Amino acid sequence: MSKKDLKKTLYEFCHGFIDERSARIQSQISELKSALDSETKSSAGDKHETGRAMLQLEREKLGQQLAEVQDLNRVMQKIDISSKKTVAALGSLVMTSGANYFLAISAGELKAEDGLNYCISLNTPIGIMLLGKTVGDTIAFNGNVLKIEAIE
Repeated sequence: MSKKDLKKTLYEFCHGFIDERSARIQSQISELKSALDSETKSSAGDKHETGRAMLQLEREKLGQQLAEVQDLNRVMQKIDISSKKTVAALGSLVMTSGANYFLAISAGELKAEDGLNYCISLNTPIGIMLLGKTVGDTIAFNGNVLKIEAIE
């Protein structure tokens, strides 16, 4: 797989991660709404009020998670995968002697024939170390020295 194709695959992997997470949260919100509606129809009293309060807290947590997903979408909108970079920045595919890192969002690991590929945020420890580096630079991470072999 070419570097350009790998970068596109990782970009799509990140979007899939966001879509899946968003769908899961939306589903949980729908289930919670149904639970709140049925809780309204149940008996009154302290048990009823406690149940509603617990459901309301859960709804707030899901709202926060949905806001985080929207933040991830905003990060992805800033990425232009067609641009070739010489310095590691948002949207770069950094190929090192150990693994490949797509600087975007923290979406996890994607195994391909090229080896291990990680979609990472610029806020992660390794993302911070890679930011601004160029081909030939080295970083020390988790006791390993990684040499940057290419940036796409």
